[in-house]
Amino acid sequence: MKNIFFPSLHSYKKEYIKSDIFAGIIIALVSIPISMGYAQIAGQSPIYGLYGSVFPIILFAVFSTSKNFIFGVDAAPAALVGGVLINMGIESGSEKAQAVVPLITFFVALWLLLFRVIRAGKLVNYISEPVMGGFISGICTVIILMQLPKIFGGSAGTGELFELSKHLLAVVKNMNIASLVMGALSIAVLLGMKKVFPKFPTAIVILVFGALFTVLFPSDQWGVVNLPDVEGGFPRFVLPDFGSGNILEIIISSLSIAVVIMSETLLAENNIARKNGEKIDDNAEIFAFFAGNTVAAFTGCCPINGSVSRSSMAQQFKAKSQLTGIVAGLTMILILVFGSRFIKLLPVPVLAAIVISALISGSEFGIAVKLWKVNKKELLIFIGAFLGVLIFGTVNGVLIGIILSFTEVVFRSSKPARFYLGIQPGHKHFRNLKDSSVIFPISGVVIYKFCASLFFANADIFVQDIENGIHDDTVAVIVDASAIGSIDITGSSRLKMLYESLKERGIKLYLTEHISSLNDQLRALELGYLIEDGAVRRTIHIALKDLGISWPYPLDGTDNQEELTPSRRRIDNHIQELSWAFGSDVDKALDDLIRQRRKSLKEGGEDDVIIYPWHFYGEIDEDEWLEHLEEHIKELADASGEDERAIARRIEERREELYAHILANRPEQEEKFLEHRNAVDRQLEKTHPDIYEMIIELRNS
Repeated sequence: MKNIFFPSLHSYKKEYIKSDIFAGIIIALVSIPISMGYAQIAGQSPIYGLYGSVFPIILFAVFSTSKNFIFGVDAAPAALVGGVLINMGIESGSEKAQAVVPLITFFVALWLLLFRVIRAGKLVNYISEPVMGGFISGICTVIILMQLPKIFGGSAGTGELFELSKHLLAVVKNMNIASLVMGALSIAVLLGMKKVFPKFPTAIVILVFGALFTVLFPSDQWGVVNLPDVEGGFPRFVLPDFGSGNILEIIISSLSIAVVIMSETLLAENNIARKNGEKIDDNAEIFAFFAGNTVAAFTGCCPINGSVSRSSMAQQFKAKSQLTGIVAGLTMILILVFGSRFIKLLPVPVLAAIVISALISGSEFGIAVKLWKVNKKELLIFIGAFLGVLIFGTVNGVLIGIILSFTEVVFRSSKPARFYLGIQPGHKHFRNLKDSSVIFPISGVVIYKFCASLFFANADIFVQDIENGIHDDTVAVIVDASAIGSIDITGSSRLKMLYESLKERGIKLYLTEHISSLNDQLRALELGYLIEDGAVRRTIHIALKDLGISWPYPLDGTDNQEELTPSRRRIDNHIQELSWAFGSDVDKALDDLIRQRRKSLKEGGEDDVIIYPWHFYGEIDEDEWLEHLEEHIKELADASGEDERAIARRIEERREELYAHILANRPEQEEKFLEHRNAVDRQLEKTHPDIYEMIIELRNS
């Protein structure tokens, strides 16, 4: 039972109580205008919006695994219910509407229970962060557009972008200046105080000032709209009237509403959970949606949804658990029983400003800015989901985003990273031939790495790349399949044809380095004979051994097959890893590396210094490392875009610092240090005479 009830309160800390209670009170107060407005959109009396902010939010808190997501009467379900009433020819606000709406809510709850049984929550795993960010930003923008007319003295808008824009323009033409000043000033204060004093209860202070303004000034004469007077009292429980409408039509209509509630709320919940480094149970959340909507149906309310605006406020006021929702529900009871007269003192522009400021903070446009810098394709997905919600509504927006995500995945997988591999003299590991000018292909062998699963969208590229890499002297093709996790039937067909084609030309084909389960797939796809023929080998080295090629491997373009000393290999590895890890930032990395070593020497450090995390082993080793850096100056210059002489000058300056440090601290090692330097200088002169001449010129200048 412990795992079912109040999961967000497990491991609760007493220092959370203050912020949870405070956030709950704020959310209850802000829920008053939101809930009343959306209840009217759903065709109900405003009081049912307040009822929907009591038991549904408490029941949700009992079962939710989300620590600070808030449930409540919200825009999307309310608008959909209003549309159902229109389609059924039922007048909004009528007794007939009040009978039908709870029945719709009841069937919405049943659909949600079915979604829980079939574990539909796993669908959210297929929604990418750009889709989620665009979706949340779209919802925030829609609700802001709904609330903006209240700032100008009008009523809330409904519909999507075009309807909302049309309504907003009509309100702006007849705006009330007093409302605009009050609302705009409230937004400015809320946003400004959030930056300067983020923990200050600005929203409550503004609400109090708004009520005082109504009491002290003739705001009604100035055209400032307040919330309507409502009849207070404890929420009343009723049974849904199953004879109030066409059951079949209500069941079908309620399905779309349930889908909206599940998708919109799960997306928003997961978005907040990820930002907070938390994990929620999607299927447990669907059950919480079911519980909240069930009690909503029996208190006469419209369907209840997760609220982005209230949840943004919970985040803003540091809510730590669903105690916030429980406090919000209990606070609403107190308002209904004892404070209903206070409701009519609250200015609508002030309440709208609180909602808008929370939504501005809750939007995810920061993701769009990041994507603009790093991935324009994913930015288009974000924009697609955003515009989809804004123009076509919640469900269509999500569907558009998901379609764009899967399309982008297919396009990305159709052109995966792939390259030919070679080896550096004296080394045994294989690297991209384009990584360095000192990496050479093995004579007569094409080694090809393909970094994606092999399937219908990229199989032809796989085959074409291999064909393009074959030369007249090629005797074998070795595929590094370490990144190939699966092969579909199209990929297997292309692999079969490639194998047979190469075999006819006397060229062996090997698949290597892959996970063992890929062999199971090959057998299932009737390619098991590749394994039996010896074309499937565990490693590249084993495949080469099968070809009769032993290490040191014969390399095209070089006769240098020498075995490197451990010191030389370690230093070369430093150079390769530095260039590999930092790419175009390698120049800055070199500066940082040298700067840190200089600091260590100044502080008298004698032990190994770990940088990035590469090791140096004393001045002689580092001097040799710097010499080999000079051998790679052209590569470093290509990667960083800096002048070769500038890089060489900094390296030589560092080498002189090492020599000075030897003289000052270990003069007995000077002779050995200089002998070693002369030896590596001779090696540089032999292998890179042009660089050697430049270094000597720099030393003599």
